[in-house]
Amino acid sequence: MKKMLALLLAAMMLLAVIPAMADGPVEITMLLDGSNVSDDTAVLETLNPYLTEKIGVTLKPVWGTWGNFDTLALDYVNSSSNEYDIIFTSSWTSNNYSKYAMKDAYVRLDDPEDNLLEKYGKELYDVLPTMLIEGAKTPGFDGEKGIYAVPGFKDIATLNTWDVNVTLLEKYGYTLDDVKNAGFYGWGDIFATVKAGEEKDGEVFYPFVFEGLVAERIVNGTPIVTGDANSLLSYYMNVEDVTVPGVYGNTFVNKYATPEFEKFAKQMREYYLAGYIDPAIAIGETATDAWRNAQNTARYLISTEVYSYGYEASTRAQRGIDLEYVWSTATPYIDTTSLQGAMMAISSKSDHPEEAMKFLALLNTDPYVMTLLDFGVQGVHYNLNDIGEVVFTDARSTYSPWTNGLGNVTMLPPLEGQGADFQKKYAEFYGGGKTLPIVGYTFDTSSVETEIGAVANVKEAYALSLCTGAVDPETALPELLAKLDAAGMQKIVDEANAQLKAFLGE
Repeated sequence: MKKMLALLLAAMMLLAVIPAMADGPVEITMLLDGSNVSDDTAVLETLNPYLTEKIGVTLKPVWGTWGNFDTLALDYVNSSSNEYDIIFTSSWTSNNYSKYAMKDAYVRLDDPEDNLLEKYGKELYDVLPTMLIEGAKTPGFDGEKGIYAVPGFKDIATLNTWDVNVTLLEKYGYTLDDVKNAGFYGWGDIFATVKAGEEKDGEVFYPFVFEGLVAERIVNGTPIVTGDANSLLSYYMNVEDVTVPGVYGNTFVNKYATPEFEKFAKQMREYYLAGYIDPAIAIGETATDAWRNAQNTARYLISTEVYSYGYEASTRAQRGIDLEYVWSTATPYIDTTSLQGAMMAISSKSDHPEEAMKFLALLNTDPYVMTLLDFGVQGVHYNLNDIGEVVFTDARSTYSPWTNGLGNVTMLPPLEGQGADFQKKYAEFYGGGKTLPIVGYTFDTSSVETEIGAVANVKEAYALSLCTGAVDPETALPELLAKLDAAGMQKIVDEANAQLKAFLGE
């Protein structure tokens, strides 16, 4: 009897230490952004056995799109749901990285008491630039700075550009230099000519299809202010040398109260009334899809793009046209927003934070996993040419994740036309990025949350319309400014500037 009890006790102790794999791998659910995926069957059938063998997990991706991610993410972080283990976050999405780290939405990965990075992700320190890791540090709910997401090694400097359809431009006798020399305020004649030519067969054509807030940043040289999730503030860069302050110095201003914004809005209104701008981009629910669809079908002349090195090869191949990107600053610029531009956070509501950390570490250090998740299955979604470049098949149309939203893009093989030395050139390109004077700054809105809420509601009713020309700035802009003042905008500006002065040690 004693022997049987001893054996039973030993068996129970053994069961207690057998890992979860005894019951099968742990399923990790991940919410992504920017996806165009309708069939991931072949990818998951290949990926999950590999993940199971390597780290005892399987992946269930939820392919958020440009159109629905913000709603999915915001609903999730503000709910009690534990649906997602890993969620894309950034400095510019609705589930803003810094804001929701302070709201305890994400697991602190370098927590002194349970350091998941040290346990399962030490190798990340070897493959990610120090600047990128340092840029991920942000205050949490307890006020202590920490790392709350794995930053993607992608375009770690920002470059806002005009996306120009050169094929269509040259069809009507213009050159890229004509676009550059005329500048934003002088494109009317070019738009008129191309629109008239493209509408000869009765089909409506809009030559100017863009992302409203990005267009304003390009024209006025205003980067995203990290922490300002509602785009209320502007910091004016010196576009010729971003390392020195611009026209307003190291100061934040009400984005909508400057002469520069008024001039921009008036020009957009002229283009809109002339029929050069697609009205769909002035409506929040249709704006992103209208902009991306125009690009993907090459039904535009000039658009906007937040550029990543090598986009020319991929977008020319996808759209079947010649195109060029016209830079808005002399060099790419590095700020907190670009360093936090694409990140993967582990939800604080996840039941499997350790397994999620293991997966993120593997995703960012194992070229096989990153390539499979991004490009799909070799022989199905792509093939390799003689010099090792990726040549996509027709199956890519049903499986096209957003590359920069996944992780460490430097492990990927080059695309057709990029050249075997693409990754070397990629690193050199971003190595040439220059740092803004305010790099490292994040606006802490906690002391002005009431004003932020009131002002954001006001701004929401006007900003997109003004940035796309859908309303008359002669009347709409004064209305907006009056309502912003009444809602407490100046208090927000003053608080942001007080924090910036303290950050800069002034």
